[in-house]
Amino acid sequence: MSNLQSDALVFFGATGDLAYKKIFPALQGMVKRGHLNAPVIGVAKSGWNLEQFRARAYDSLEKHGGVDPAAFEKLCGLLRYVDGDYQDRATFAALRKELGRAERPAHYLAIPPFLFGAVVEQLAKSGCAKGARVIVEKPFGRYLESARELEQQQRPQRGEPPRFQASRQHTCQTERQDEDWD
Repeated sequence: MSNLQSDALVFFGATGDLAYKKIFPALQGMVKRGHLNAPVIGVAKSGWNLEQFRARAYDSLEKHGGVDPAAFEKLCGLLRYVDGDYQDRATFAALRKELGRAERPAHYLAIPPFLFGAVVEQLAKSGCAKGARVIVEKPFGRYLESARELEQQQRPQRGEPPRFQASRQHTCQTERQDEDWD
């Protein structure tokens, strides 16, 4: 896997509790320290627009760590929002459009594990997986059996394009298996 920095951050579950309590404060902190200069694309199904998404980020920061006006202004300039269902191909077409010229996006799945397979499949089908990394929020399955099942979903079937393969660190990367691809 390449050590090149990601050139976009996509986070699924962008209007959820984890985003509200932890992700937005972390993003502001990264901006403040100069570690985040790439587009940040939130994906969720809330019926929101970009302004509502930015308002949620502001409210989050007010309640969980404080708003740094300069860092928040820069963060707002990086924020994008895609509203849609994780199983709808149109959601991922909109995401592909928002990614623009990004070649190495990082997709953070702050969603329930039962949705991982559907999201990864749609990322692959839409072209959003090429050169990408996927980070899955723990737990990766509730038990060993479900973790193995989720990992199996990430492996391509014979003749399919590459998908993501989970590593022990709960991150994924696209990679072609050493198999014959018909």
